[in-house]
Amino acid sequence: MKIVVKIGGAALEDKTTLQKCARAVVELANDGHSVAVVHGGGGALTRTLKLLGKESDFVNGLRITDAETRDVALMVLAGIVNKSLVAAILAAGKPAIGLSGGDGMSFRARKMQPTEGHDLGFVGEICSVEPRWLQAIWQQGGIPVISSLALGSDGEYYNVNADEMASACAVACHADTLIFLTDVPGVKDADGAVIPWLDIKKAAALAKDAVIAGGMLPKLQACGQALKKGVSRVRILPAAHAEELPLFYFTKLHYGTEVTAV
Repeated sequence: MKIVVKIGGAALEDKTTLQKCARAVVELANDGHSVAVVHGGGGALTRTLKLLGKESDFVNGLRITDAETRDVALMVLAGIVNKSLVAAILAAGKPAIGLSGGDGMSFRARKMQPTEGHDLGFVGEICSVEPRWLQAIWQQGGIPVISSLALGSDGEYYNVNADEMASACAVACHADTLIFLTDVPGVKDADGAVIPWLDIKKAAALAKDAVIAGGMLPKLQACGQALKKGVSRVRILPAAHAEELPLFYFTKLHYGTEVTAV
């Protein structure tokens, strides 16, 4: 099977959790699956920007990205975050190849339209994906590790929400499964309890009632796009329980939220 794993949040910040995620990804690959990893790195980016004297502003979970912020994102996401994840997968026993969306023109983006009256700057949305470089890495027994940056037709790099990037990757590769390893226990209802099964219509209703907000909004939009375009299964799984990942198809998982089309 083809499996796309998006790693974000605390999984990229905490060394022990990162190693746990890397071991789970390698175990999936050792079981014969073709695995691609897409990552964000918002925490590291925010920290670096703060050191440079720049504050971060967000609209619906998306970072407003001027030219300087975009350049720092290139440095942080395609640099230290990507290479740290590559190193963790290598240490877990599999060769990994780090890419940004601009490498091989794998992921192309267009500038995102203003959101709630805000021009987001160099924030893009994926408009096309060329999966042949990922397939080439799989054929050689490797694991592609992709940072959430893509090139526009204007030759500029755009910061792309990593959840959207993971969804677009899964669709383009005809993946069977898309899994989000994150720092939250799952999607929560109005009482704060994790919802084990959530269909897209119910998710939209929860968003309308502001039960779901912030960074979970683009994540669930990405889930919906993947399901609508042919990905069979989508799950949000807490990275703290990443060891459950290889059991995904063989046993009932007691953590996270399974997102369904209906």
